Amino acid sequence: MQVSAQSEQGAKPHRIGFLGNSTAALEANLVGPFREGLRELGYVEGRNLLIEYRWAEGNYESLPALIGELLAMKVEVIVTAGTPATLAVKKATTTTPLVMIAVGDPVGTGIIPSLSHPGGNITGLTSISPELDGKRLELLREIIPGISHVALLWNSESPLQFIGERRTQAAAEALGMKVLSLGVRDKAGLDKAFADILRERPQALLVLADRLFLHHRERIMEFAARARLPGVHAYRELVEAGGLVSFGPSYEGMHRRAAFFVDRILKGASPGELPAERPATFELVVNLKAAKGLGLTIPPSVLLRATKVIQ
Repeated sequence: MQVSAQSEQGAKPHRIGFLGNSTAALEANLVGPFREGLRELGYVEGRNLLIEYRWAEGNYESLPALIGELLAMKVEVIVTAGTPATLAVKKATTTTPLVMIAVGDPVGTGIIPSLSHPGGNITGLTSISPELDGKRLELLREIIPGISHVALLWNSESPLQFIGERRTQAAAEALGMKVLSLGVRDKAGLDKAFADILRERPQALLVLADRLFLHHRERIMEFAARARLPGVHAYRELVEAGGLVSFGPSYEGMHRRAAFFVDRILKGASPGELPAERPATFELVVNLKAAKGLGLTIPPSVLLRATKVIQ
């Protein structure tokens, strides 16, 4: 069936940029739904659409150069996920449209003035849900009723992560828990955090939503398994890499939805007039294999709410 996005014979294809925080392999599960969303809207890569990919490989310092490459190619839209990359694009251009995905608090971090009226050249999707930090701790206590001391891994380079760290601290205080707060900014910081955990001996490890941790998820979860640290994490990918439980918005769903914003902009809509959206669905993923390795039994009340169970 012919659709409006289909370009006429010989028409110049649209060119957009996709700025990834880690690598093509590590973000394949996110890029895939984004590309599927575009195909459903009539875009055929190589025919009426070209996607220029750039990958930061977990190094935020490389973002300005990568963005510069995309701007030099005169892409019509830049798509990126997470707060650091979105802030870097905002700093680099006020004219090229930006579709953000899974930015935790775009208003609080100064990316847009409001979700309903983002203004300027930015729109997209936020993963904001302030109550999630507390709910993850509540889930952890539901699984391990006597838990009182948890380690928290967060990115000290990200403005959003400071907010998440404070929210988690407040939620822990309300639950009578002590938090070992571990702000890291790179791979070397992870080594120090691991050493601090081994010295302080918390009973669990929680990892906030940041692409740095997504990039190093195998290493983090291997450490958690060796140190016998259960956790309720922000990303399902950490559970798929061996973690115990994750609870958060569907990042795959948000990437698929981002195609809608790209389509509207390519058809002439002003990004600043497209309201930014909150996540529509949330996922609770449980890894029973990890639970067995930790000697834990996941309560039926948690399993009944799970959207995915890894055997």
